[in-house]
Amino acid sequence: MDRLQAMQVFTRVVDTNSFSRAADTLDMPRASVTTIIQNLEAFLNVRLLQRTTRRLNLTPDGAAYYERCVRILADIEETESSFANTGKGPRGKLRIDMPGSIGRMIVMPQLCEFHTRYPDIELMIGFGDKPVDLIQEGVDCVIRVGTLQDSSLVARRIGVFQGLTAASPDYLELHGVPHTIEELQQHTAVNYFSSRTGRVMDMDFVIDGKSVDVKMRGAIAVNDAEAYLACGVKGVGLVQVPRFMALPHLRSGELVEVLPQWKPLPMPISVVYPHNRHLSPKVRVFVDWAAELFERCPLLSGQEDAEERCLPTATARSVVVKHGTPDVAGTAEVVV
Repeated sequence: MDRLQAMQVFTRVVDTNSFSRAADTLDMPRASVTTIIQNLEAFLNVRLLQRTTRRLNLTPDGAAYYERCVRILADIEETESSFANTGKGPRGKLRIDMPGSIGRMIVMPQLCEFHTRYPDIELMIGFGDKPVDLIQEGVDCVIRVGTLQDSSLVARRIGVFQGLTAASPDYLELHGVPHTIEELQQHTAVNYFSSRTGRVMDMDFVIDGKSVDVKMRGAIAVNDAEAYLACGVKGVGLVQVPRFMALPHLRSGELVEVLPQWKPLPMPISVVYPHNRHLSPKVRVFVDWAAELFERCPLLSGQEDAEERCLPTATARSVVVKHGTPDVAGTAEVVV
């Protein structure tokens, strides 16, 4: 029996709480995963897992063995990486998830640069706006916007989004331009609802240093950032979006900013990963690269005169992209 492989399979089964999901993330047949766990229990002469029709539960022996496996596997990975890095950089498959708008407009255009630096890292990138369980989905880290709410996750802040309120010229011609917060009650909003909770998120404005939520009449509610923006461009109602998303439409005249003196509350951008997961070299270099990328993009902080420094320097290639991977659970959801 390959004891190292058995440890890897066992920890993945525990992390995903499923033999099937563990098999999928390890790219192994489910039957092989089952056999490995059975052989491991026979080798140790203990029961590691209590199986029911709905879930798996660790036995006391299983919990103790799991904790030791996590430490051992982390030490092995760090040791291997330290020797590998003497002549080569980090390597291996890295699964990442991020909102589609951030991926397509900011990250993807720069990925050739990352690939040039770290040619031995294979990226698997998922786009989406729905909650995802990092452990069960086998995702290494995610880029997210909002305040971290899940204590089992760690967030490294890499930037901030400044938003704005806008509408199409046709909408403003028909309904007029709002000049005060009170006048918003006479207008219609495009609403965005949380994929995780179903809650419709009100517009918010920073007034006298405090964030104020404003509930408006909604014409439509969507849970996709690009559909939300498209509704605003087509004149359905007022929208609040990050400046980097609105900029092309502001330049073309498809959108007009309103109430510029009252901005939405800025939202932090973070790279998020599980608290109990060892930060491997490949994750660390991606986190550092993402922080560098967002730092040199002043547009994300609302500096309108510096957006050219955010423009792509190369075309992404050698990247595996999977569309439709959901958003991470445990962060405040915003339109990005």
